[in-house]
Amino acid sequence: MGRGNDIKKLEAKLWESADLLRAGSKLTSNQYCMPVLGLIFLRYAYSRFKMAEAEILQDRPMRNGKSMPVEPSDFTAKSAIYLPTEAQYMYLLNLPDNVAAQGLKNMEGKEINSLGEAVNNAMELIEAQSAQLSGILPKEYTMFSDELLGELLRIFNNSALDDVGGDVIGRIYEYFLNKFAKNIASDDGVFFTPKPLVKMIVNVLEPSSGILLDPACGSGGMFVQTGDFVNRAGMNANNTMTFYGQEKVEYNAKLCLMNMAVHGLTGIIKAGDEANTFYHDAHNLNGRCNYVMANPPFNVDKVKSESARSAGRLPFGLPSVNKSDEVGNANYLWISYFYSYLNERGRAGFVMASSATDSSGKEKAIRENLIKTGHVDVMVSVGNNFFYTKSLPCTLWFFDKGKPEHLRDKVLFIDARDYYTVVDRTLNEWTDWQLKNLNAIVWLYRGETEKYKNLLAEYHAELGSENPFSEIKDEAESALEEARKEAKEAVNSAAKKDKKKVQKEHDEKIEELTERLETAREACWLYEKFGEGEYQDILGLCKIADTKMIAEEKDYSLTPGAYVGVAPAEDDGVDFHERMTEIQRELLDLQSQSNELMDKISRNFEEMGI
Repeated sequence: MGRGNDIKKLEAKLWESADLLRAGSKLTSNQYCMPVLGLIFLRYAYSRFKMAEAEILQDRPMRNGKSMPVEPSDFTAKSAIYLPTEAQYMYLLNLPDNVAAQGLKNMEGKEINSLGEAVNNAMELIEAQSAQLSGILPKEYTMFSDELLGELLRIFNNSALDDVGGDVIGRIYEYFLNKFAKNIASDDGVFFTPKPLVKMIVNVLEPSSGILLDPACGSGGMFVQTGDFVNRAGMNANNTMTFYGQEKVEYNAKLCLMNMAVHGLTGIIKAGDEANTFYHDAHNLNGRCNYVMANPPFNVDKVKSESARSAGRLPFGLPSVNKSDEVGNANYLWISYFYSYLNERGRAGFVMASSATDSSGKEKAIRENLIKTGHVDVMVSVGNNFFYTKSLPCTLWFFDKGKPEHLRDKVLFIDARDYYTVVDRTLNEWTDWQLKNLNAIVWLYRGETEKYKNLLAEYHAELGSENPFSEIKDEAESALEEARKEAKEAVNSAAKKDKKKVQKEHDEKIEELTERLETAREACWLYEKFGEGEYQDILGLCKIADTKMIAEEKDYSLTPGAYVGVAPAEDDGVDFHERMTEIQRELLDLQSQSNELMDKISRNFEEMGI
């Protein structure tokens, strides 16, 4: 728990420092995004290079009493990029202030006159070592002053970033990508899928080996989370998985390839017009994928129907076409593609506009045929405010062509619209424990009771107690209340100069206790519903429905809310009439204070002769 908090603080500190420089430089987030992510990449490449170099030199054969020289191919074998001296982070960091006076030359033999030109040259040198990164890395560093760029290099020269094994730099890259997405959301924030949604998709699909395609891959979150999932299972993602992506916007594809490289992953990403999934199967993967994951753009219009038809991957036919011979809403094109790309046992998970679960016309016919295959697996409703660019709710769809026979005509519906954590006024998310709880419902639906029991054991280990979760929760609530009371008393009695320090000391303890209480509450949430691991339909949350019910009672709707019903309102123990009387009394009191204040202001104006 402590290490996670340390990384959170590091993320926040680095962002705050870098964003302060951005604000001072008058650059927009859009201008700043790619170059800053490029510097994080450069720092990562250097950390990985030094780690690989140490390993290589450890086992180096000797000749004439000297170690054999290190070759670029030695680094390739260690999944690291060989860095010539001029491309190494510390070399750039230690350049003298007056770069122009050093007589440095770039790859083409031209003089280097600024730190920006030196960093651009480093990027060129790295691209020359990596086919995957060729033409990808940012080279706009001359737009920064040497002072600003030097300061940025110093910011990312934090020793904590050398912990490549713990993937700290990967987390920093994603944190910055996340923050930039929020800042750029008004015009270009479409490149980032919120991590909780990506994690949920990966957790339900449980990728292990084979081909993974994301035909709308944005900045590569699906690949990164899949890599983490596979590596945590004790395998090497680069050895067991093959990653393919299509991304029409070339800027986003560059972010994706850098993101993958920062996480030590290799992949084949196509960008530009040839990567427009409506008209191209750019990797020729129809019917060949073990996994398909995506967050496609919702409700796209004006897709040329004839071009889409001739591009194929439409096992259930075209959706509705308008008078202009265009598909007016492409949601069911995407849904058809995701299904079509799967091999005979493939799984798909994707984000989709909520309206698609019960749309009518030809879309309904496609949905009906899809349901009849028996391959629709899980449907999850997600609440508002999970995205930076839109507040609309969405639905996660899951297909599984390799479903066991006893689940072939079943679909698990989960309505998670009221299950989330509020980040701020405009953003909600699922915490890691909430993600595990939702995943646990899927395990029980699949009959994987052992995984559920392991999660209960994980909760007990995290909470450091084998007591019933309800007892742990009550104890945590009491401890937190007592800590807040102690903090208030300590701050009140502290000398004025010590108040901030005392508050900070108590805040850290309160933060730990709050985290413990939240964990205990999530453990209770799960255990109260499913006990030791017995699946049951929970009103307002989840239901397993068969295809007969879906067809005859719900007219082929895939909207979770139509199946799970509404949970009974919890009695909060507050008498409504009594509380309304209190509120009215408080309102009248505030109104009286307001009137007195206005009278005082008026008198003051009169005394000043205004």
